[in-house]
Formats: sequence, structure tokens, C-alpha cells
Amino acid sequence: MKYDDKGLIPTIIQDDKTGKVLMLGYMNEEAFSKTKATKLVTFYSRSKQRLWTKGESSKNYLHLVSWSLDCDQDALLIKVTPDGPTCHTGSDTCWAEENQLNKLAFIDKLESVIEDRCQNRTEKSYTSSLFDKGTHKIAQKVGEEAVELVIESMMKKDDLFLGEAADLFYHYLILLRDRKFKLEDVVHVLQSRH
Repeated sequence: MKYDDKGLIPTIIQDDKTGKVLMLGYMNEEAFSKTKATKLVTFYSRSKQRLWTKGESSKNYLHLVSWSLDCDQDALLIKVTPDGPTCHTGSDTCWAEENQLNKLAFIDKLESVIEDRCQNRTEKSYTSSLFDKGTHKIAQKVGEEAVELVIESMMKKDDLFLGEAADLFYHYLILLRDRKFKLEDVVHVLQSRH
């Protein structure tokens, strides 16, 4: 790690789940060591000339998830789970941006659950039972859900239509996994056609 002539390294703080950049601070070697030891992000305050743990007065701590250095080893990226707003103004970020999970990021989580059910099958899991039955049954289920979606689209009942759309999408993700693909592979095809 390359500290500057004042013994500091710029440190970018990013929410591990949302990917939002929350703030920029500076660490010295002692602040970095304390961050690793306590799992609470600690900076070196250039104005107060001392260590300070983010959240020590507000209780909006930044919990360490991971850290990495840039290619020149002179800037640090720390991924965190924040307890609340990060900025001293009360804003989620120091750029007055909301720190919310992109709703589409839930698909990654859903694919992780499906992957887990495929790799660690249990009798209690509906998804595991589909993998046990094989591609034919999974494809059949996708077809059934597609027909149910078409029927509900004609009925003009939004809640039932959305429920069937969710069922189709879930089973579609299972079929993709069964065939060793992810939704990003389909997105890649769509991008190449665009």
C-alpha cells in the first residue's frame, strides 16, 4: 500500500449491496489496521489530526465487508454495510444521492438462491425438486406458466397477471440454470441484437 508524503491514502467507501459510492475519506496505517481489527471503518481526520471511527457520534457505523487496492496501490476501496446515512448532513451519501438497492439487483439474489437449491438439494425445496425431475419437467413447467400468463392477460386482473408473470419468470430462471446459463447470458444476446 502506497501512502502519500503525509502517510495517508485516499479511501473510497462503497455500499456492498447497492454499489453506491458513499463517501471519500483518508486513512493512515493505524486507521487501516483499526478498521481491519474492529470491522468498523476508521479514518484519519486531517482537520482534527486524529483517528475517528465513522459513526462514533451518530451511531451510523460503516461495517467492513471487504477492501482492495487500485492498480497503483495508492487508493483504497472499502466495501461496507452502512447502519444509516453516511454524510454528516444526514444524506445517504456525500453526494446527496439516495442509497437504495436497484430493484433489478434482486434478480442476482434470486439466481443465487436458485444456484444454491441446485447445488444443495433438499426434499423441502420446491426448486430442488424441479432440478431432481430434470430438464423435461422444468421446461414443461415454464410452458404451463406461460399459458397461465396468457390467460391472465386476457382477464384484466392486474394482481393475477403479475403473479403469473412472476411465476413464469422464476421458472424461466430455473430453466436457464438447468441449462448452465444465467439471465446475463440472455441479456448479452439481446445487446448483440440491438
